[in-house]
Amino acid sequence: MNYGMIKRFDVADGEGVRVSLFVSGCRNHCKGCFQKETWDFSYGKAFTPAVEEELLEALKPPFIAGLTVLGGEPFEEENQACLAPFLRRVREAFPQKTIWCYTGYLYERDLLSPSGSKHTVVTEEMLSCIDVLVDGPYIEEQRDISLSFRGSRNQRILYLKNTDYLKKNG
Repeated sequence: MNYGMIKRFDVADGEGVRVSLFVSGCRNHCKGCFQKETWDFSYGKAFTPAVEEELLEALKPPFIAGLTVLGGEPFEEENQACLAPFLRRVREAFPQKTIWCYTGYLYERDLLSPSGSKHTVVTEEMLSCIDVLVDGPYIEEQRDISLSFRGSRNQRILYLKNTDYLKKNG
């Protein structure tokens, strides 16, 4: 897997100050996408064990609320294979922090169902690590800059876990 960017102090892609990983590779190709360069699976740099360690180190400060994974598309099959074990490491190292993930696919139809178009042998593991999933493709005609953490009205913020952080701040 490749990634296009890491933001160490992101306040736009989830609650609180976050570390954000922008993965490469996306087959959705949403009209008006603000990260078109990440559609290419070979864009950016390789996601190596050293990059994993860099991210884990960036998550250590107490003011960091958690990790956000977006892209590109985290739920492309190639990306899931790499992200599932990494998200498990993050969850184990930082159980008090939240993991947010953005996907252009739909939770119930594409991810949750074993017959879903993006359901793989690691999808359930990946979903089990995620606290908040923002799902749905970006639809330029439904763009709404007043929405928190979403680009278009069709996208949903799904609270998959009921963590203490979310109870206090969700």
